[in-house]
Amino acid sequence: MPRARNGEVELEFQTFGDPKAEAILLINGLGSQMTRWPEAFCDLLTARGFQAVRMDNRDTGLSSWPTERYTLADMARDSMAVLDAAGIRRAHIAGVSMGGMIVQRIAIDHPDRVLSMTSIMSAPSGNVVATPEAMAVISQPPPSPEADYETFVAHGIANARTIGSPGYPWTEAELRERVIAEHARAFNPAGVGRQRTAIGADGDRTAELRRLKVPTVVLHGADDPLVQPIGGETTAAAIPGAELRMIPGMGHDMPPGLYDIFLDAILSAARRAAPTT
Repeated sequence: MPRARNGEVELEFQTFGDPKAEAILLINGLGSQMTRWPEAFCDLLTARGFQAVRMDNRDTGLSSWPTERYTLADMARDSMAVLDAAGIRRAHIAGVSMGGMIVQRIAIDHPDRVLSMTSIMSAPSGNVVATPEAMAVISQPPPSPEADYETFVAHGIANARTIGSPGYPWTEAELRERVIAEHARAFNPAGVGRQRTAIGADGDRTAELRRLKVPTVVLHGADDPLVQPIGGETTAAAIPGAELRMIPGMGHDMPPGLYDIFLDAILSAARRAAPTT
């Protein structure tokens, strides 16, 4: 796969569809690899005439795992490096959870690169309201896969159930396959702590979001236990003209049953953007 570079950091990314088509950059959340935007979802975007671009954030997947501290602004510049490497001047941007925070930072810092924005299951700052059980998912390290692999897999499945969408549940087989595949591709639990530090250091973006002039859809789960609905509500309230879509039964994940809802939100934001020239 191609690689992009931002200083010493290398970014793994993948493109789908016509390279001359308008691009949609897909950015994932805390500790999540780009495979959380599945190829099947990327294919839905390309079938509608877009180029889909997914990437591993720094400290995730096959991108660099830096040991020093960094910021969300650094991660936003990583995303711009990916667009540069793909030959894309301007793109529609969509991000989930921490990825939603990154796309907010992109829109603030790099408005000339943004056609539209979809902020999904995210918030204007790291001060999110979470249930204790959901917070444990991102704050407690996983058991060692080397010590007991089945315990590690069971832990991953349980975590997914804890923050997942009650109205759109995964099957046990689907979750097991995902946990195993992600571990086989890359395993960097230490990166989660550094990414959380980057989220906290970015502070509250509300005042900056109020100055945005970008077509925006904010998608959020009414049953999200990790970034509860207030996160989406305050994001949409801060961005002029933003549309808020609150989905009953949606939690903090992207199961196949939600593909069409995610797709429609991203395409709705894209349709409101001025066409590229």
